[in-house]
Amino acid sequence: MNMNSRVPLYQKIQHYILELIRTSGLQSGDRIPTEKELMKQFNVSKITVVKALSGLADEHIIDRVPGKGSFVGNGNQNKGSTTADTSSESNSVLKPSQSKLIGLVIPSILDYFAIRLINGVKTTLDEHGYRVMILLSEGDIEKEKEALKTLHAFGAEGILIFPVDEEHYNDEILNMKFTGYPFVLMDRFLPGVETDYIAADGKLGAQLAVDYLWELGHREIAICSDSPIQTVTVQERIEGYITALKNKGAMINPAHIITDFHIQSLKDAECHPLFRYMRNRMATAYITLNGRLGVQMYQLAGRAGLKVPGDLSIISFDEPTSVVDDFSIFTHIKQFEYEIGSKAAATMLEVIRSGGDKWERSYSKILLQPELVPGQTTGIPPA
Repeated sequence: MNMNSRVPLYQKIQHYILELIRTSGLQSGDRIPTEKELMKQFNVSKITVVKALSGLADEHIIDRVPGKGSFVGNGNQNKGSTTADTSSESNSVLKPSQSKLIGLVIPSILDYFAIRLINGVKTTLDEHGYRVMILLSEGDIEKEKEALKTLHAFGAEGILIFPVDEEHYNDEILNMKFTGYPFVLMDRFLPGVETDYIAADGKLGAQLAVDYLWELGHREIAICSDSPIQTVTVQERIEGYITALKNKGAMINPAHIITDFHIQSLKDAECHPLFRYMRNRMATAYITLNGRLGVQMYQLAGRAGLKVPGDLSIISFDEPTSVVDDFSIFTHIKQFEYEIGSKAAATMLEVIRSGGDKWERSYSKILLQPELVPGQTTGIPPA
């Protein structure tokens, strides 16, 4: 029996690199094969290679330099590190028992969704004597990477992450997973990567919106997203929209799935394709995948001489106009963002306290059930 076949792929890569260092006489600072070279040589995914390299970096066998590659380490710290070694390490990163600090990385705080989310995080952490440090990624993956590095350097015991909309994974997040550094994702997840993750059920939210509009009598229902790419969140909500219409035996009109656009200013609203779409009454109801877009659609309708809800109806994900739920104006899908923040913080504290094997532990996946809250932006379709 070939015992080697039982060795995990990432360990095979580690064994290869260790042998390469030993037999090739590589010295501290010498470059080792790149991620792409290892992926090709072992016919494995980037995730497997990152896992292998992160493990070697943990043992100080190699040093990983972002944007430059991996190099043979100096070997001063290893499995047999002494108390003095541990003390030295704490000079650059505070020990968890000293920090009581949790990081939060979020794209922006420009809407009530973010404000409620942050309040949920802060309230829960305050109750347990923790502080929160908030850094903004501004929707840029490089700024997100820098924010994660900064929080780590400041000694954060763990990081709550509202990930940037990106086609490619953030390597820093993958490194955190494979080194066992505590983090929890909020609102979005990484397909194919096991992580702690908390969000509202976007697919169900879209179904609730379609069902409500259908009961009002709408049959031409559009769904709109201004995300520059088809993120997992967007795809799930569109899937929910399609499923709801299929359940009613309705035909799916591709023209009613409006994506990949951006409304920068209402000054040139008349030139925007969406303005013409609305003015020509292509649909009687619109579901917007975020609150800000809901407000912009409401304003576009006014520019087109249309009344909401007299001429068209709008349902937004999240209430964009009121920080107090009882004074909501928009009909909206309530995603319980305060609860998402609170549960994410509680999960983070559980992860920190439990410790455990970073490869063997189970991950928490929490999907909150959204609710549809009727408001003043929906009504029966025009005759």
